[in-house]
Amino acid sequence: MSKHKVFSLPLRVYFQDTDAGGVVYHGSYVNFMERARTEWLRDVCGFSNGALMKEFGVVFVVRSMQVEYLKPALLDDMLEVTAQVKEIGRSRVTLKQTVRRGEQLLTEAEVHLVCVALETFKPVSVPEVLREKWKI
Repeated sequence: MSKHKVFSLPLRVYFQDTDAGGVVYHGSYVNFMERARTEWLRDVCGFSNGALMKEFGVVFVVRSMQVEYLKPALLDDMLEVTAQVKEIGRSRVTLKQTVRRGEQLLTEAEVHLVCVALETFKPVSVPEVLREKWKI
């Protein structure tokens, strides 16, 4: 796997994340992962999404996501949602993300992000300052 740092976000499952039976709705995992990517960007890279837009005129958009749902999370569970760089291309960044309850792997995903210009939404190079922060 990657030698890049794993970022982890603790997250509690709320009622709004679940179905009537208290099981986390599959779409909620995508929201959990989005939240973890946002905090990863802030923590590991030192930039909020707003700062990237303002300073570099870029934003990262999800190009594709492959999600494997292995076990359910439940109401009130305390989860750890991770984000880790797997690969960096010119304008594309591939992340591995997981959702765990303790040591138990519940969900894993491979997420392909593309760096795009805010004005045109066309792919552009990932800013060099981010590449430097993502180095091993």
